Amino acid sequence: MSERSLKRLAGVHPRLVALVKEAASLTPVDFMVTEGLRTRERQMALIRAGASRTKNSRHLTGHAVDVAAMVDGQVRWDWPLYPRIAAAFKAAAARQGTAIVWGGDWPTLRDGPHFELDRKAFP
Repeated sequence: MSERSLKRLAGVHPRLVALVKEAASLTPVDFMVTEGLRTRERQMALIRAGASRTKNSRHLTGHAVDVAAMVDGQVRWDWPLYPRIAAAFKAAAARQGTAIVWGGDWPTLRDGPHFELDRKAFP
């Protein structure tokens, strides 16, 4: 895990930090953390830009992270990479007993880079 990714985990719930670190050791697709804890101002800017649709993002409380796939040192957004990363997150979550939600499993507005602690277990 890069120093930059570790810095982006500042303020993120410790259970999610542990999950990200284990997923990084399990995944066949390298990834970097692009965002963890967000300010309300940043969230509103993302809504205005069309990159988010909610004012109640789990990022605001440190219960979510976004990642980006890295291939040959370059960020890649190709969809097939993200289910492979998600499999590592889900395996780590099962091993740690941490309930998570992957944005790629959402029925609408699928968000492959997004992982969050399940609201039922982590309100």
